[in-house]
Amino acid sequence: MMNNGFEKMNIQWFPGHMTKAQRMIEENIKMVDAVCELLDARIPYSSRNPDIDRLSGDKPRLIILNRVDLADPAVTSRWKSFFEAQGFMVMETDAKTGKGVKNFVPAVRRLLSDKLKEFEAKGQAGRPLRIMILGIPNVGKSTFINKVAGRKAAVAGDKPGVTRGKQWINIGTGLELLDTPGILWPKFESQEVGEMLAITNAIKADVLDKETLGANFMLRMCRMYPEAVEARYKFKPDLSLNGFELLEQAAKKRGFLVSKGEYDIERMANTLLGEYHDGKLGRISLEVPDV
Repeated sequence: MMNNGFEKMNIQWFPGHMTKAQRMIEENIKMVDAVCELLDARIPYSSRNPDIDRLSGDKPRLIILNRVDLADPAVTSRWKSFFEAQGFMVMETDAKTGKGVKNFVPAVRRLLSDKLKEFEAKGQAGRPLRIMILGIPNVGKSTFINKVAGRKAAVAGDKPGVTRGKQWINIGTGLELLDTPGILWPKFESQEVGEMLAITNAIKADVLDKETLGANFMLRMCRMYPEAVEARYKFKPDLSLNGFELLEQAAKKRGFLVSKGEYDIERMANTLLGEYHDGKLGRISLEVPDV
């Protein structure tokens, strides 16, 4: 057992191609003026590659909290303040609908106002600003770039690693974007990070045991958003129960029977994860900033 009632899990995760992606970023960082990092607004901590601070060096940084339409607005506001307090410029977007994306170019110009003055002083007023776009797989990076560019400039896909190599994209407003492969880390520093990435589809959930993932997620939902669980699954969460028992209660309400008196926990785990992914549980954030 993990602490706090969560079940321990074995994560089967060996992404060899991530080292190559990291090397490509290290080689190209000197060519850009700033780094723009896309995070999933529901899990800003877990969707942030811990190597990015080191890889970015002293380049100016813009953090984009994407998928805000799926996240709890009050929690997103706290994350925005949290990152701003660390000196980052922060934007909120929903790349899928394009919400907030129009603020990107003005934000970059503000971030790099000193660099623009420097270009002007050197007689290079027309020189484009170059921005590296970083983010973990499936965080909406390609969709964001396409919305900013106003055309299909980057290949989007619902599976990790679709962006194979680097790609320069001229977005026609004095900005050039360097799209990069989504990078995760060779091993997760904690089980919780792996779980968060699986719950939000950044990694395939089949690298984890689906039932245990579902049980831990149900326990987390019952603690953080009991009213959402009650509204969707028609039972009042009893926090003295473990995650499997809570899943069983939901399975009972849904009528997911395997045999008389035995409920289908696996089906319920899949249903819970699927309904969260489809936004049917409401606007749910799974991490809050440590402040």
